[in-house]
Amino acid sequence: MSQEQDANQPKPEEVEIVEGDQSNDEAVSVEGEVQSLEEAQIQALEEELAKAQATIEEQKDGVLRARADIENARRRAEQEIDKARKFALEKFASELLPVIDNLERAMQSANGADESIKPLLDGVDLTLKSFISTIEKFGLEIVDPQGESFNPDHHQAMSMQESDEVAPNTVLAVMQKGYLLNGRLLRPAMVMVSRASSEGVDTQA
Repeated sequence: MSQEQDANQPKPEEVEIVEGDQSNDEAVSVEGEVQSLEEAQIQALEEELAKAQATIEEQKDGVLRARADIENARRRAEQEIDKARKFALEKFASELLPVIDNLERAMQSANGADESIKPLLDGVDLTLKSFISTIEKFGLEIVDPQGESFNPDHHQAMSMQESDEVAPNTVLAVMQKGYLLNGRLLRPAMVMVSRASSEGVDTQA
């Protein structure tokens, strides 16, 4: 082989350099693909995590709303039970009021000076007091507004009378006592109300 042919052939070092450059390019390309794949996976995982967190928040809100609904329902039920308990005796109590009225009339109409009926009156008085004490334990309150200002929420004016001794709209007489059951009007008190200078009673006072 001539010297010119030897000079034209590539040297081993040059071949190795060329081969090394190709391997580096391929490695860089593979590394780039792997990095892109990892980034895509990370992004997908982040999206899944965001969806999972959103679902958890929605479920948390749903649980809180359900808990609030249950609490509201419980409170309403307790209020209804309390209301039913307080006013369950309303009709029964209304039926008892005429009995009280009759016992009071008996006491008012009887002649206390008559010794022969005094034991009877004492018995009636004791019965009346015991009866009232018993029903008061169940929330019944007597409305006896003698000398008080007229209250249209608890009183019913049956008549009016001029009076200079008391202020207008004052209860002069109670014809029939009223009653409240746990603060709610069961029966208004029937009353006579004062007025001045022929002016009508102000039932809105």
